[in-house]
Amino acid sequence: MEFDVTVTVEETKPATTDPATRAHIIVIGNAKGGSGKSTTAMHVVVSLLTMGYKVGAIDLDGKQKTMGRYIENRQAFVTQRRLDLPMPDLRVIEPSDKKNMDEAQSDERTRFVGALQELVYKNDFVVVDCPGADSFIAKLGHSFADTLLTPMNDSFIDLDLLATVNEKTLDVEKPSWYSEMVWEQRKRRALIDKHQIDWIVMRNRLSHTDARNKRNIETILEKLASRISFRAAPGFGERVIFRELFLKGLTMLDLQKKGVGVKMSMSHVAARQEVRHLIRALNLPGVEERLERI
Repeated sequence: MEFDVTVTVEETKPATTDPATRAHIIVIGNAKGGSGKSTTAMHVVVSLLTMGYKVGAIDLDGKQKTMGRYIENRQAFVTQRRLDLPMPDLRVIEPSDKKNMDEAQSDERTRFVGALQELVYKNDFVVVDCPGADSFIAKLGHSFADTLLTPMNDSFIDLDLLATVNEKTLDVEKPSWYSEMVWEQRKRRALIDKHQIDWIVMRNRLSHTDARNKRNIETILEKLASRISFRAAPGFGERVIFRELFLKGLTMLDLQKKGVGVKMSMSHVAARQEVRHLIRALNLPGVEERLERI
């Protein structure tokens, strides 16, 4: 199914605002559920907040609302413990209740662009968490990216999201529909405002053992990166602690703060370092000089 998602960030621009002052938009996108998008999005959000930036957050998966609930849990925990933890400015885009598809898409687009208009000129960064599905709102979200971050589990099941791989030779036969969709959005953005979307693929839930499967995926991604123009970034290891923090709305960057009440272990320290490596790999504007804050 084709969706008309032709749009530009300039639609969100007030007439008296200098375009150079708008927020850098980071889109967390992957058309498959369970890849750790919302956990990744939350850690990117809190990393930027911890560095002193103003951050807006938009959850485009208004039905599942994982990032939205993560931030709501954080607000509840902060209120209950009377803590001083940084919070983003959150918007959640609910699915349209209109029955006609064209009207529903127009409604969702209007509300998403409106949310961006509210956030993009009063924050330094806006982080957009896309639903794990082939939908109009997901494609629309991708089209606004300055930086597109795609988390994928370190498995051939998730690798299939990016490309078809020959089972015998492990050669890349062709890009997947998701890779083609990203390519289309990149072309459209280049035509509209000459912006080149920086696409980063993050290997998530990495095994801590040097398995052959892990090495094969690394080799295939290296081949694929040059073919479809993305950068590979280090991701998060397979650690239960990432999932345990959801109910409190916490991230690895919050645990050493007074009153949080979580005892730090070596696993927490290692996970915090993984977050630092990811933020460095994103190469976001102005961030390098503030990395020591996280």
